[in-house]
Amino acid sequence: MSANRFATFGNDLYTGKRSIDFVGRLRRWLTISAVLFVIVTAGLAIRGLNLGIEFTGGSDFRVAGVSDTSGYVDKARGVVSEVGGVSDANVTLIGGDTVRVETQRFEDRRAQDVSAALAKTFGVPVGDVSSSVVGPSWGASVSQKALQALAWFLVLVSVLLAVYFRTWKMAFAALVALFHDIFITVGIYALSGFEVTPASMIGFLTILGYSLYDTVVVFDKVRENTTEAVANGRRTYSQAANLAVNQTLVRSINTSVVALLPVAAILVMGFTVIGPGTLLDLSLALFVGIAVGTYSSIFIATPLLAWLREREPGMKELRKRALHYQERLAARGGETSATTGQIATASGAAASPVQVFGAGAAATSTISAGSARSGVAVQSGERDDHGYDDPEGYTATGRPIHPSLRESARTPGKKKPRSPR
Repeated sequence: MSANRFATFGNDLYTGKRSIDFVGRLRRWLTISAVLFVIVTAGLAIRGLNLGIEFTGGSDFRVAGVSDTSGYVDKARGVVSEVGGVSDANVTLIGGDTVRVETQRFEDRRAQDVSAALAKTFGVPVGDVSSSVVGPSWGASVSQKALQALAWFLVLVSVLLAVYFRTWKMAFAALVALFHDIFITVGIYALSGFEVTPASMIGFLTILGYSLYDTVVVFDKVRENTTEAVANGRRTYSQAANLAVNQTLVRSINTSVVALLPVAAILVMGFTVIGPGTLLDLSLALFVGIAVGTYSSIFIATPLLAWLREREPGMKELRKRALHYQERLAARGGETSATTGQIATASGAAASPVQVFGAGAAATSTISAGSARSGVAVQSGERDDHGYDDPEGYTATGRPIHPSLRESARTPGKKKPRSPR
């Protein structure tokens, strides 16, 4: 799609000329998410998380300046097994010439022997082999602090959203989206076997903020549209919320693409050149989290919010008013599409967009001599929603003109006769 066509598409979504039914297909989106949840849950149950040495504790050896890295995994594991007496070791290549070996914790004497054997095996000086020991208590402390930070984050976010949007249901929908994002991201780590490090934890917390930001932007537009819908009774809550998602869709896509491109570049460089490390751990969490967060903001948070609000007595009454208004609108001369939510006049000009989810095919009729103003076709002799029977009594923006003002405009005051003097 060219830039001009994409811009036109985005403009059509914003104005309501085109509409994608996000809210009306909540079951479909939940089914997709449920399938993802089953897959990642299986990964967590079968493979589990590959926790880094920072969380499990152990010895970390790094052999720098290796000229021949062929078979480095078997060589390193052979040394650890023969000298250290450990049959399992996590071996990775960093930066193309540094071999990293992670094993269970060795005592000082045993660690020195393993360092010397690694130096001999890879043909480097003993001074080029560094070793460090990480205790499990440090990893437990990091995990505890991370969980505390997550708990405080969720509590503060819930309070903020409930106060800002004046309803707990928006806070609940946003938290469901956050849980959706973090669970799928962690599950993908389990499926890929990628090592979870403190950098990964930072990435997990970061994507929560990004997902929340995208959701709040959509919710802000939802609040604007639904406030207007409640005031004029021309759209149901779901229709107004769906219009908000369509209006912010292009913005969400653009924001996500701009954020994903540099992260993807770091991710590719980390896999191909840099190797395992902080940048790779962080970029993988960000890439998966941003992509999943964009999906949840569009397909999960708002449809779930609309589903919750539609069960309120006030929203049920709004639905009756809106559907009654739209039925009269279609009967008077508009063409209402349940797919696009668009009402068009006889000349083809688009009027105020509305959408009836699940209403089936659109009702079509011919506009009479009465003109349409703001999507309302008023025939001669009929009264509109404001009690006016003049089909031309509307401003260019669709607001009704008071009868006294219309009469004065049509019958200008007579000029007083000039004095004979």
